[in-house]
Amino acid sequence: MMLRIKRVPTVVSNYQKEETEEAAAAARRVSGCGRNCLNKCCIQGAKLPLYAFKRVNKFKTEMGVHGHEVREPEPPVAFLDSLVLGEWEDRVQRGLFRYDVTACETRVIPGQYGFIAQLNEGRHLKKRPTEFRVDKVLQPFDGNKFNFTKVGQEEVLFQFEASEDGEVQFHPSAPIDVENSPSVVAINVSPIEYGHVLLIPRVLECLPQRIDRDSFLLALYMAAEAGNPYFRLGYNSLGAFATINHLHFQAYYMALPFPIEKAPTKKIISTGSGVKISELLNYPVRGLVFEGGNSLEDLSNTVSDACICLQENNIPYNVLIADCGKRIFLLPQCYAEKQALGEVSSELLDTQVNPAVWEISGHMVLKRKKDYEEASEENAWRLLAEVSLSEERYQEVNALIFEAIARGDDANGGVAESVIGEADAKPKSGGEVDAINKNSCPAMVSGTPECLVLHSGSRYCGLMIRYCFYKLASAMTY
Repeated sequence: MMLRIKRVPTVVSNYQKEETEEAAAAARRVSGCGRNCLNKCCIQGAKLPLYAFKRVNKFKTEMGVHGHEVREPEPPVAFLDSLVLGEWEDRVQRGLFRYDVTACETRVIPGQYGFIAQLNEGRHLKKRPTEFRVDKVLQPFDGNKFNFTKVGQEEVLFQFEASEDGEVQFHPSAPIDVENSPSVVAINVSPIEYGHVLLIPRVLECLPQRIDRDSFLLALYMAAEAGNPYFRLGYNSLGAFATINHLHFQAYYMALPFPIEKAPTKKIISTGSGVKISELLNYPVRGLVFEGGNSLEDLSNTVSDACICLQENNIPYNVLIADCGKRIFLLPQCYAEKQALGEVSSELLDTQVNPAVWEISGHMVLKRKKDYEEASEENAWRLLAEVSLSEERYQEVNALIFEAIARGDDANGGVAESVIGEADAKPKSGGEVDAINKNSCPAMVSGTPECLVLHSGSRYCGLMIRYCFYKLASAMTY
């Protein structure tokens, strides 16, 4: 049975609207489409600002890489503050946003985790209803539907590409290399917070909403280049409240710790490439946390392999990239499926809250004054509990994820480290993170909880066996 849910997607571009045949015909009679968009009709000869980042494959700390003091020259542009926010504010002055997000009421909800409530009534106005499939995480790109090649060039802040000479550079006006399909950063005209932007990898390739290794590494580079812990990137798969099937990440500033960042975690294992994988404890949504690694690319590849596994097994998920790209939360979910099956209460449905990456992370974007005034930690927890996979399903999904990671680790010559960590059961104040909840969800794919180790390669088997021992030890503990 095909599951569909009547959906009203958030408008992210001023050109995200239905075109009549008359309007399309009129556009064809002028040069290009008349919108100055990113499509072939308007892109030839166009120029946009270009930020060229330095490919640094190591994480920098206050003491430099791996404790060695390193002093690097300041980049010519303070990336986030001077460029993103400067260009974003310019678009505010030009009237390109659908509402003033700074006028939205926001407060921290009293409680252990400090969920953040925002009243954003403008975000659900003037939307157009569409049919959106929720039973397919991977769907082919459809050029007839809205996509980011249709945004106006005035909505694009800059191109975001790796520097050819290894140094950070900024070019106020650079030709668009149509043949190599640039990655761009554009405004979200329906912002959730100040500085809300979209990172669109290889925009002209018209990639569907699915993570690959190159695109995820680009997102980590953006987080690392920003160097601001208040700037996070998020990703929603199809079936997990992505509303546009054109590959993109979202990002914005929030000068508060997200509740998910304060939740405790329990270490499961470290991969051969040094990536530590933990699970969330005492949080309403079950999920995994990835951090560390011998290099930025090691961390990126490990998370990418996990995301690709979920995609290929038709499991919706959300990703939060925090701590300047050093900490990544992977959150499989099932709310949209339960919603389509009529298993979500009318009380929760009436709130019109679609729990995507920001809501799951603890930033509750509310659309009704009543819900904002009555916002409580209990209400937030109750909504997010509907998002989480059941414990049984979560373990089945984890087995698939660790199998995929082990294959990638084995291919890269890694040797797994056996670690069964102690749970940090109390939420931390101010900055560190993790999560769990007891809630049931219908399975979207078939799977078994057994550990799959019948593959060649001792490193692969080693990682899977250690994961199995971890789960056995956890079962005995609890």
